[in-house]
This record gives sequence, structure tokens and C-alpha cells, in this order.
Amino acid sequence: MVYQSAHLFLRDHIPSTFYYFVFFSTVCSYNLHWWLTHHSATGSERLQWAVQNKSLHFILFIAGAAGAAVFFVGLRQHWLWIGLGGILTFLYTAPKIPQRIFVGLRKVAIGKTIFLAMVWMYITTILPFLVSGQEWQASFTWFSGSRFFLIYAICILFDYRDREDDRADGIRSMITYFDEKGINKLFFASLLLFIISTLLLYGKWLGAIDIFVLLVPGLILGMLFNYAKRNFSDYFYYGVLDGLMMLSALLMMLVRI
Repeated sequence: MVYQSAHLFLRDHIPSTFYYFVFFSTVCSYNLHWWLTHHSATGSERLQWAVQNKSLHFILFIAGAAGAAVFFVGLRQHWLWIGLGGILTFLYTAPKIPQRIFVGLRKVAIGKTIFLAMVWMYITTILPFLVSGQEWQASFTWFSGSRFFLIYAICILFDYRDREDDRADGIRSMITYFDEKGINKLFFASLLLFIISTLLLYGKWLGAIDIFVLLVPGLILGMLFNYAKRNFSDYFYYGVLDGLMMLSALLMMLVRI
């Protein structure tokens, strides 16, 4: 996803250390989140595995933190923007920390879904633009919007699947608050905004092929919506739905070949 942002708008001019930093930071934050997750009302095989392998999650969390720290040294001049990404990441996981100050974050009605979509978009789209040192352009704004609304639509389905777990943990989100019709409207509104912000890139910044490739994951997601609300398989969610976030980047690599 970082590659896609750099390829489309930065002519691939981005420090190689940034890719390594994002990799290790992802390993760190992902494993911290699962290390702090203790139960599931849905009987998820993935979560059962996580509970049984907490020591592995902790080791990977430490390894990811160490790797991120090493590669941060070469990016330290961008500490402010990288720090903002760290704060967004922390806000998503913070409600799982069993301390009073963090437990209070569970009552933030919109926090969970928006923070997760925001951090994925920020790290893979906005942060590469900022680290590149280029002046901010309108194309960066529209592409950031395109990325955010696609990721947000995917996150809505994950939150729909996990809503019983969130209710059990006292975590409020728009998905636990809305009824079925409200969730449907929120999902398709996000998908519509994704399509609009993507189409606004056509002509001046991107060609027809790039636009089509960017739209493909959203079109597939829309077709899978009803199926995703019935099938909560870990393989489907973590393999297919998660995979849609990077699908357009993989397709662009194939087009270049």
C-alpha cells in the first residue's frame, strides 16, 4: 500500500528505510493488539489461537518495536508526523488496556472503526507523502480520501462481525450503536465516497487504467457485503476482506510487468 502511494504520486521517490519502518511498526502494533485481547463471544478460531499463543505475540511485539526503533533513526527528522501515526495506532488499542484511564476510551462512540481506518490510511498514504518532502497537492487529498473510505468500509464489516465482543467489553462504536439499516447506510455511504474521491483523480492526475484498478476492490467489496454479514470465517475476513486493501497495489504491479 505504501508502494502504491509512492508509485502513483511520488515517482517511487521515498526512503527505503520507510518501508522497513512501516513493516516493523505493523508487526509491533498488530501483536500488541492481539496480546491484549483475551476472549471472544463469536468463538473465533483466530482469537482462540491468539489466546493460546500470547507469549509469541509478546515476542513479536518486542521484535517489531525494536525493528521500528532502528529504522526510525533514519527518519527522525519526520518525528512529528510519525509520532502522530503512533498516537492514532495507540488510540485503537488503548481501550484493551485494563487501566481506568484507558477503559474510559471504550465509551467513545465512534472511536474504534474510525481510528483503525485512519491509521491504515495515514501510515500508507499521508505519511509517505509527508516523508517524501514534496509540497502537498490536491491529488494527495483525493487519494487519501479514496484510501480512507475504502478501508473504512472494510472496517465496518469487521466491526459488524465483532460487535458482540465489543458489547461484552463495553466498547462502543457506530456499529454497536446503529441498527441493521443504519449499518447498511453507513457502509454504502462510505463506498460511494470512495468511488467519488477516486473518480476525482481521473484526467489531471491518473489515467483510466489506474482509476479502474483502484476501483476494483471497492466493486468487489460491494458485491461481498451481504455474504460478509452471514459468513464470519476467519479465512474470509483476514484473507479476502483484509486482502482487498492491498489488491489494487498488487494489480498495479502486474500491470507494470
